[in-house]
Amino acid sequence: MTRMTARPSVAAAVAAAPLLLLSWAAGSAQAHGAPTDPVSRVYACSPQGGDATRSAACRAAIAANGAPFTAWDNLRVAGVNGRDRQVIPDGRLCSGNLPAYRGLDLARPDWPATRLTPGARLTMTYTSTIAHTGTFRLYLTKPGYDPAKPLTWSELPERPFAQVTDPALRNGAYHIDATLPKDRTGRQVLYTVWQNSSTPDTYYSCSDVVFAEKGAGKASTGTPVTAPSSAPPVGGRAARGANGTRDGAAVADATRAGSGPTAPVVAGGAAAVLVLTGGAALAVRLRRR
Repeated sequence: MTRMTARPSVAAAVAAAPLLLLSWAAGSAQAHGAPTDPVSRVYACSPQGGDATRSAACRAAIAANGAPFTAWDNLRVAGVNGRDRQVIPDGRLCSGNLPAYRGLDLARPDWPATRLTPGARLTMTYTSTIAHTGTFRLYLTKPGYDPAKPLTWSELPERPFAQVTDPALRNGAYHIDATLPKDRTGRQVLYTVWQNSSTPDTYYSCSDVVFAEKGAGKASTGTPVTAPSSAPPVGGRAARGANGTRDGAAVADATRAGSGPTAPVVAGGAAAVLVLTGGAALAVRLRRR
């Protein structure tokens, strides 16, 4: 009786595994995308953000949020239809005025950032977990922007410095080429608006960037940097990245290592495979008893 009872239970578990996989895949299809290089705040502070997640800014954002930024690819607002400045209020640009992302609007000068060169070519990597058609608009805060103040629409030019419609999705990401303005120095925000044409949704994101000050040496395009922080170090000691920087805010590993954009898909698939193989192995063992 014991074996007869066990076999149907195992068989049911094995049979249910494909359903679990399908359920996971369906859930993933509800997510969509965000910039991962230059890294966006939502991705840097997500569970996939690596060392950046432990930076003072990300810890403050998560605390203000009341929850981690697990859905880093789902910062979207429906029905905006190009009326961004009318729908999204000042001070809420990075969150899209969504309560679930309110921690991203914190005004502070130590967000994980990416070093850029004024006037250089930029290729943004906008990772997408599900493809959509639409137009990307890239804005850069004006000269004199103060990162210690809430981001407002008046800090952004009326026109984007780059606009691309329906770029190809390659290896899980859109790659948007642009030429950066020549007159920016210090900390700025690269603000990206992705207005879908295949859905009623518009996506918003803030990527913190640093340009070399006038008279300073050239910065390398796309080089991650560590944000300065006066907050106490993680775990009571300074968390240091590969370049010895303090507070763990360097984002190189977060954007380019194995915890990168495709990790959620791989992890989900691997979990399903483990369920399938584990269930099958258990069934074989029980049959041999």
